[in-house]
Amino acid sequence: MGRLLIAVIGALLLSWLVLIAFLWVRRPKAGSARGSAKEALRLLPDMVRLLRAIAADRSVGRGVRVRLWLLLAYLAFPIDLVPDFLPVIGYLDDLVIVSATLRSVVRHAGAETVRRHWPGTVAGLDVVLRLARLPGTS
Repeated sequence: MGRLLIAVIGALLLSWLVLIAFLWVRRPKAGSARGSAKEALRLLPDMVRLLRAIAADRSVGRGVRVRLWLLLAYLAFPIDLVPDFLPVIGYLDDLVIVSATLRSVVRHAGAETVRRHWPGTVAGLDVVLRLARLPGTS
């Protein structure tokens, strides 16, 4: 029983380390101050409001809305894949998951839907569109 417990803990630790490495490699490029992960983290409350508004929009496809509600549930859940007390990388898992979901939403719902529901500033919208890696954004 002791060996099984050690093997399970070892596997969980290894999985966690692989996830951290993946998040570190996939982190947003920090070429400009507005495009840095730090700026994107400041936009997280606006992104959550955006995703909630799109999830409630009946004109958006059902699959997109389901993905958004699952994302909101993940963000509301108090336990993260990577603990938030770790500097920078603690919030990076949220950022990567939000940006991946946002890219999927934009692909299926359209950039105009994102613009229509964006609750923040124009500069913030620019950062979100770059995180979504839309054509024509840097």
